Amino acid sequence: MPNVIRLTDLSSPEAQVFSRLTEAQLRNVLEPEKGIFIAESTKVIGTALDSGYEPLSVLCEEKHITGQASGIIARCGDIPVYTAEREVLQQLTGFSLTRSVLCAFRRPPLPAPEEVLRDARRIAVLEGVVDSTNIGALFRSAAALGMDGVLLSPTCCDAYNRRAVRVSMGTVFQVPWTYLPWPEEGLSILRSAGFSTAAMALSDDSVSIDDEALHNEPRLAIVLGTEGDGLAAGTVARCDRTVRIPMQHGVDSLNVAAAGAVAFWELRARKGK
Repeated sequence: MPNVIRLTDLSSPEAQVFSRLTEAQLRNVLEPEKGIFIAESTKVIGTALDSGYEPLSVLCEEKHITGQASGIIARCGDIPVYTAEREVLQQLTGFSLTRSVLCAFRRPPLPAPEEVLRDARRIAVLEGVVDSTNIGALFRSAAALGMDGVLLSPTCCDAYNRRAVRVSMGTVFQVPWTYLPWPEEGLSILRSAGFSTAAMALSDDSVSIDDEALHNEPRLAIVLGTEGDGLAAGTVARCDRTVRIPMQHGVDSLNVAAAGAVAFWELRARKGK
C-alpha cells in the first residue's frame, strides 16, 4: 500500500521540495550527496526508475493515485506520496504544466569524464549552454542520433534542472554524462582518450560537416557553444577542426539545439568504420 499523506496547504515542510526550494537549493552544491532533482510525468519518472535512480517522494492529485500515477507509485515502494485537492496543488508554481505526477529523486554521483569516454566513439561537448530547454533538447537528440555521451562545461545549465529533464523526455537518465574541466584540461582529457575534436563554428578555415575525413575519425568529439556567441575563440583555436553546417537563403546559423541535432546525425559513427 502506498504511504499516502494528504496535505491541506503547500506550506507544510513535507511539500517544500516541490513547492519552495529553488533549483540551486535542490542541487545542494555544498553537500552534493544530499542533492535532489524533480522529474515530471509518468513517462519521464518511469525512465528514471528504469535507469536505477532512487525515488524519495511523490506528489500528485488524489485521483491519480489509483489512476495515471498508480503504476509509478507501485514501483516506488513505501516512500511518501503527497496528495491534495487540485485547488491546493495549483498553488504550486508550474504544477499545472505537469502530467499527473511529480517525483523527487536522489542525485547520483557523476562519473569521471574518463569513464564516460572509455567505450565511446562519438561524444557531444557543450560549452556554456545555459538555457534549460536547449540542454534538454540536446540530450534528446544525443540519445536519438547516436552520441555515446555528453560532456558539459562547468558553465552549462544543470542537466537535472526540472525543465531540462522534462524537455529531454528522460534521456538525461539514459545517456552517460558528466562535467568536464574546460577548456584546456578538458581538451587534454579528450585527446588522451584518443578523440579528435570538431568545433561547430563559422570561420574562413572551416570544413563542411559532410567532409569524409570527419566520418572516418574513429573517435570524435563534437563541440557546441553557447546560445548567443557560440564557441569561444580560444576553444575554436584549440580544436583539431572547425566544422560548419552549409546554409542557404542567407541564414548564417542555427539554434544550438538544432545545430546539435544536425551534427549528431551527420557525424554519427557508421557501422564498419
